[in-house]
Amino acid sequence: MLISPASIQVSDEPWMPCVISYDITGRDDRFRHEVRNCDWKSVIWGLINPEGHIQANIWGDFQAAHIFPLEHESLWTQSDYGQWITDIDNTLGTAQIESCQNGFLLDLAIGTKFDLYHIPVNPDDNYKIVAFDLDIRGLDGRILDPVCRNPGDPHCVSDQLLRWHFRQSILANVRAAREPIFEHDFPQGHDIAGEILAGPYGQERFNLEITSRLRGLETLQLPV
Repeated sequence: MLISPASIQVSDEPWMPCVISYDITGRDDRFRHEVRNCDWKSVIWGLINPEGHIQANIWGDFQAAHIFPLEHESLWTQSDYGQWITDIDNTLGTAQIESCQNGFLLDLAIGTKFDLYHIPVNPDDNYKIVAFDLDIRGLDGRILDPVCRNPGDPHCVSDQLLRWHFRQSILANVRAAREPIFEHDFPQGHDIAGEILAGPYGQERFNLEITSRLRGLETLQLPV
């Protein structure tokens, strides 16, 4: 039985699953560089990259995480989510989904959990972090670091996109028993396509993997 002092509405809004894949196109280089320059540290956990590593461009423990996943760029365009980006004009030749307002810097372990909707941020509750998964680091209730949400910074993270991710996280975890979770890459030598198609939601997973891996290839120049 569910008891609430307020009215409850049943939603059929779809959850948008994402995949955890390596960047193989290089198209994210600009995004990664700008997010690192803006944040310098994991904005959820607080892990700081040493100055010597920054100067040497060593960021092995960190991930520039997208809030809205790149593999759903068609939905981004269809729903006009680019209206939430204010630091990039589409006429400049860079897609607004690649703005650093659509991302922040996280350490790798937390970045994976964020991508899988396990650790969202609620911008309407003082930017509190909510842990839907096993919370071994004590993240639940922490506050998103102000470095990435300074309203005076034209590149600060978008509240609207954080709100979108928070809602998706609720949908993903409420429906966890019947929704797919796509959470790993495959070791070298595995039949990736075969394993994907043989699993549950094979076609949906396959489509997401292809979209993720081929994204950006249209920008490559073939030799004449």
